[in-house]
Amino acid sequence: MKLPRNKREMALFMAIVSITSVNIIAPLITFFELGFHFSVWLNVLRVIPFIWMSVIILVLVTYQPAKWLTSKIVSEGDSFRAFLCANTFASVFCMSIFLTVIGSWIGNRSISWDPLRLFFYKWPRNFTISLGVEALIAQPFARAILFNLHQKQEEKVAA
Repeated sequence: MKLPRNKREMALFMAIVSITSVNIIAPLITFFELGFHFSVWLNVLRVIPFIWMSVIILVLVTYQPAKWLTSKIVSEGDSFRAFLCANTFASVFCMSIFLTVIGSWIGNRSISWDPLRLFFYKWPRNFTISLGVEALIAQPFARAILFNLHQKQEEKVAA
């Protein structure tokens, strides 16, 4: 009931999770780097569409590696919640590696070595923020919407 059942629902799920995540994670990470100021937030708003596009592309690129990593964490017979937690962890792990670098490039509007040089300093914080937002806000929100959608579909079928 809480998982996408077809491509249309998968697109809806991805849209909800990615839009929610980008609008929370990008400002938080930027605030922790540059300070909690209104001008910082306005600058983040200008680059969010570009970060969102890179997130969509990276979701598609990292889908198979995250699926493989999830299979190494959970095994046959594990609970649905264990699978969801492992899948969220694996997806965020893969995405955060790339977005720590790519997000900095987009935010700074230039490609430099700084995100690579400072990777092991910035990545743990970025991963933690991303995992928290994904596990506690974005994915539960998207799954609740899918659950409600599926309930309404089943009510129509039953009627």
